[in-house]
Amino acid sequence: MMSLNLPKTSKEMQNWKWADYIPFFEYLLTQKINKNNIESWMKYWSDFSELIGEVGTDVYVSTTVDTADEDAKKRFHTFLEDISENASTKNQELKKKLLESGIVPDNFDIPLRAIKSEVELFCEENLPLMTKDSKLSKEYDAVIGAQTVEWEGKEVTITQLSPVVLETDRERRERAWRLAAERRLKDRDKINKIWQKILEIRIKIAENAGYDNYRSWRWEYLKRFDYTPDDCLNFHSGIEKVVKPFVNKLIKERKEQLGLDVLKPWDLSVDPFNRDPLTPFANATELEEKCHNIFEAVDSDLGNHFNIMREQKLLDLANRKGKAPGGYCTEYYYRRLPFIFMNAVGTHSDVQTMLHEGGHAFHVFESDQLPYSSQREVGMEFAEVASMSMELLAAPYITKEHGGFYNPNDANRARIEHLEKTIMFWPYMAVVDGFQHWAYTNPEDAMNPDNCDGEWARLWKRFQTFDDLDSNEFEDIIATGWHNKLHIYHVPFYYVEYGMAQLGAIQVWGNALKNQKEAVKKYRYALSKGGNATLPELFEAAGAKFAFDEDMLTYAVNLVDSQIKEMTNE
Repeated sequence: MMSLNLPKTSKEMQNWKWADYIPFFEYLLTQKINKNNIESWMKYWSDFSELIGEVGTDVYVSTTVDTADEDAKKRFHTFLEDISENASTKNQELKKKLLESGIVPDNFDIPLRAIKSEVELFCEENLPLMTKDSKLSKEYDAVIGAQTVEWEGKEVTITQLSPVVLETDRERRERAWRLAAERRLKDRDKINKIWQKILEIRIKIAENAGYDNYRSWRWEYLKRFDYTPDDCLNFHSGIEKVVKPFVNKLIKERKEQLGLDVLKPWDLSVDPFNRDPLTPFANATELEEKCHNIFEAVDSDLGNHFNIMREQKLLDLANRKGKAPGGYCTEYYYRRLPFIFMNAVGTHSDVQTMLHEGGHAFHVFESDQLPYSSQREVGMEFAEVASMSMELLAAPYITKEHGGFYNPNDANRARIEHLEKTIMFWPYMAVVDGFQHWAYTNPEDAMNPDNCDGEWARLWKRFQTFDDLDSNEFEDIIATGWHNKLHIYHVPFYYVEYGMAQLGAIQVWGNALKNQKEAVKKYRYALSKGGNATLPELFEAAGAKFAFDEDMLTYAVNLVDSQIKEMTNE
């Protein structure tokens, strides 16, 4: 069969219908695979997959930069229904063809393991259901994106209200906190309805594929080969035993430092010594410039990577009305270039988000030499090591001396705040992950939002109640906390990875405290492997151990504690 040239860019494919894609799949399906042509055949398939993925990235990004853009929404839905579903079916045929050939491309054992799993899991009936699932997550985004309140005569997004809870004026903090919480509660019914529709779809997906429950199906779908659901539940127990007492101590110290009889939820983000909030930057341009300087200080090649993103306008950083919530880094696969999206409003938390997403972006750059797209598909457990390690590796350079944001005192203050949040994250992560284990193994109960409220409240009590924090009057606000965690609606079960990765990142940072240059070198080496190694191997390449038991949590808590004390004394 004559060679069929691929488009040079994904832009050429923007308005393609499914019929335009078919000849390229047929070209791959009709070729006979042998040892002589396996590399060229694989490269063609990989390049074509990347071009399709890039069309998908383009339409997805359009829906997040403006949730009110109806044309973008329409193009996203068309891509999901017309292209993505059909391409999945054709890719399934190609995966079978590769497996049946018995030929293994060089350095392809890990992707092959994933392909075997995907072939076994594939179920054509599920494709339209997965499309519906994606559409419903966009409905969720639209609800959250439209949440505004009136604050001091202006309409502001809830995200834009977040800097107020950092202010030293306690009365203003309380007002802002209550206003945001009450506004969220107004959408309680809307989000409950979206959840019920999503859960119904997910139950059906598991049934269609012959699984007892959605958790078992999702485990396979996420290619979690290196740990089990029970390992996660044990992780939760370790957090309860090792981390929660330490957080309890931090909360007690905060109450004493603030000179309060009891802490309220709006007292958890303010500086404990009642200093004015850190105001690291005035606008997104300044955030971008200073983070560039920081990345440059960590490693000049990483600085160059970030410069490419700036030059090619691959950053959308400032918060505005109508933007989807949160922050993410995605990839234009064929060009092997990342794109960072976030909602910056001028806080230190935004600096952390930028450094975090920068780590994801560097993963794209560092692994771009791997020939096939499937070698670069990184499990989130290690993808998050890339981002969380960058937050810690960059920390010594956030001072003005390195072109960053702060004088030495404020830098220490920002770093202590980050480390305390790191520790306080684990109990919250256990709530989010525990909730999903419950929901997907008890789907009939979870179909009733009142039961979801009850389970979330129970988990909150287990992991997030502290002796010196009074949340008694906020039962409804606490019980509906699962409404505010977008991962539950967008990417089910994707949350425990943050907890595991934080342990990996702390180990990378522990190495950096002894030898920063060597730690950065190992970090970059691990990133260059993409997803082409097992989880334990990737952690090991970064100079860490893939473990999330009580011993590892104890090591992490002790290291963080000792560093907080050191910086406090400075």
